[in-house]
Amino acid sequence: MEKAKSTLQGLYGMMWEKPALMEKNINRDKTAFIILNVANGYIREGITKNEAFEDVIEPVADLLKYFKENNMPAVFITDSRCKNSAESEPVDELKAIGGYDLIGKTSSNAVIEPKFQEWLEGHPEIDTFVVSGLMTDIDVMQFCSTLKAQFDSISKKIRIILPLNTVDTFDAGSHNVTLVNTMAVYFMEQLGVEIVFEINLKNKIPFEYRQA
Repeated sequence: MEKAKSTLQGLYGMMWEKPALMEKNINRDKTAFIILNVANGYIREGITKNEAFEDVIEPVADLLKYFKENNMPAVFITDSRCKNSAESEPVDELKAIGGYDLIGKTSSNAVIEPKFQEWLEGHPEIDTFVVSGLMTDIDVMQFCSTLKAQFDSISKKIRIILPLNTVDTFDAGSHNVTLVNTMAVYFMEQLGVEIVFEINLKNKIPFEYRQA
């Protein structure tokens, strides 16, 4: 048990202390932004709302602004199974920015949706995906792993970037948020997903170094 605890603590440090990725290291002509479930029904209304997810809104909004300002494609993927259509809509902060294609999904795995496959076919130049949203261990992990497998099957190399400040999952009973977030991120990294703490849009080192 102690060995397992030590291993998990080590993994937590490895996964959640990743450096930032400088914006200049992203190819604007070949990169798309994917937003999963940053919607009213997950955060602000309905029986599944979770106010803890408020923290992902600002970093997702900042990236969406960047993609829009640079004429880079963005896709907002939402759960179309919600009985209340308002719950499936993006949160107001993202709606106010706009600049994304809206795709509904009928399962937790958005990659298998015909509309998303149509989107991929319409954007053959895209080989880099910045993925964000909810839930880290379900929708996000399924999206990244399935997308990677799809492109592997045709021997096409892609880059999937996961900024940790833009993803989260729920905390309930045995579904411990720290554990499942960490393990999901670890598994995605093993699959070849590029894990970063954030995308530094200002290309500035966030620490000031001074001589003693």
